[in-house]
Amino acid sequence: MPKYIDIHSHINFNAFEGDRDEVIKRALDNDTWLINIGTQVDTSKKAIGLAHKYESGVYAIVGLHPIHTGKSFHDKEELGPSFAKASDGQETKDGFISRGEIFDKDIYREMLKDPKVVGIGECGLDYYHMDAESIERQKKMFIEQIELANEAGKPLMLHIRNNPADDTRNAYKDTAEILKKYPKVKGVSHFFAGSVEDMKRFVNLGIYVSFSGPITYKPNLKICDYHAVIKETPLDKILTDTDSPYVAPVPYRGTRNEPYYVREIVKKIAEIKGLSEEETAEAIVKNARSLFDI
Repeated sequence: MPKYIDIHSHINFNAFEGDRDEVIKRALDNDTWLINIGTQVDTSKKAIGLAHKYESGVYAIVGLHPIHTGKSFHDKEELGPSFAKASDGQETKDGFISRGEIFDKDIYREMLKDPKVVGIGECGLDYYHMDAESIERQKKMFIEQIELANEAGKPLMLHIRNNPADDTRNAYKDTAEILKKYPKVKGVSHFFAGSVEDMKRFVNLGIYVSFSGPITYKPNLKICDYHAVIKETPLDKILTDTDSPYVAPVPYRGTRNEPYYVREIVKKIAEIKGLSEEETAEAIVKNARSLFDI
């Protein structure tokens, strides 16, 4: 078994086009497993293809990201400029605007038959720059993915994000309210940035919470009091993810993130909880193996 695991990376993204295999090999050579996450059909298929290039230690999760359920911005790190032409997207300086994807259960159901696919997502609710109409569309397609998760017996990879300029909506609370209606579903909230109360809602539902690079940054309590949240989160409900290529942890902040760096997140969690790095890493790997059946 590995010492570390990155349960949410995007080595399937365009940002790794030039050295994808080297990045994965660096993680595996340093006792780190990883799960690549799909954001729509193309990136989901790419994640599966990558998983099959390696005998062990590399897995895939497939699904539709909430911001891709409608007209939205795609950065070049994710899909690259060529995708804009293939999808009739409108190109911009930093990426392109897509027309969105309708969640097709049959397409994703077929992907879920693959033994390297260990979950569904990333799916959930993203309230950043979203209006009421788009939120309702997100909820509809989120529920469709929950239903498919129950059908397939696979856990959810949850993407949840609030809009810091709008405190009238809480994506974490709304997600919990939806999940309450599906008590059999399992899952994890990746890149957790909610409150202690939000965390407790999820843990009470049996949902894990995963922490990412920002826990190593200078505290910004307006976004999340990570010290308080991590201190209160039971160790047997904690996971770790890099969300590569984004938000690299200290001391790599400002560079392209990669799964090998997940150890820095483990170190910080251990420090906050007053535990050894070995005990923390062992618990996180055990949690991941339990949730994703790997």
